[in-house]
Amino acid sequence: MNSSGASMTDFHGCDDVELNRLAQTIAAILLQRDAVLCTAESCTGGWIAKVLTDIAGSSAWFECGAVTYGNESKQAVLGVRAQTLARHGAVSGETAAEMVSGALLRFGATLAVAVTGIAGPTGGSPEKPVGTVWIGWKRRGGAAQTERFQFSGDREAVRRQTVAVALRGVERLLAS
Repeated sequence: MNSSGASMTDFHGCDDVELNRLAQTIAAILLQRDAVLCTAESCTGGWIAKVLTDIAGSSAWFECGAVTYGNESKQAVLGVRAQTLARHGAVSGETAAEMVSGALLRFGATLAVAVTGIAGPTGGSPEKPVGTVWIGWKRRGGAAQTERFQFSGDREAVRRQTVAVALRGVERLLAS
């Protein structure tokens, strides 16, 4: 787990063209490797899955996307433990790790990405201000990798940056 708190205040390259480019690159690699991806999303509300499934033929490499916005759905759909949510909160590396692990366990994909965060404009705290996002990536049989980000901007900007960084992480995971 990583809690670098990477700041993305000067984040560029997350327009629709770039998101589509990332999705196309991921699709090509997944097809080449006969691999399948799934998503577990909270603050992005299914945006990652939407970008991926905008590509015709995505059913060959995309299994499913779970939007688990509330804590109960994180538990019921992804198996996030109540103790994890009580101790660390929904926006934490521990929760992101359990979300990504649960998605792989339940959906039979080869790799998964999970996001949980505070997109705003409300809901932040001094410890977890608006723009705090945890992203988790995991390959079947591997360990979950999580990273904390502090994005800036309005709700749309925070969510868009989250989608872009999540996809770049999938691309990076596939390249390794």
